[in-house]
Amino acid sequence: MAVSVSVVLLLLLLAAMLMRNRALKPSHAVVCVLLGFCLASTSLAPTIQSTLTSTANLVGTMHP
Repeated sequence: MAVSVSVVLLLLLLAAMLMRNRALKPSHAVVCVLLGFCLASTSLAPTIQSTLTSTANLVGTMHP
């Protein structure tokens, strides 16, 4: 649960930064959000979740 909240906040921050720099239009952000909701209701959702969790664990084990 903590990983998904962190990912959502990171993506929200990234989208806000892109919109502020005029690199992402509000309409594009809405399409991205709708795509996320559609992906969450498909059979790909568990695969996407496990990939994000594995990536977060890999990044968490790296030491600078």
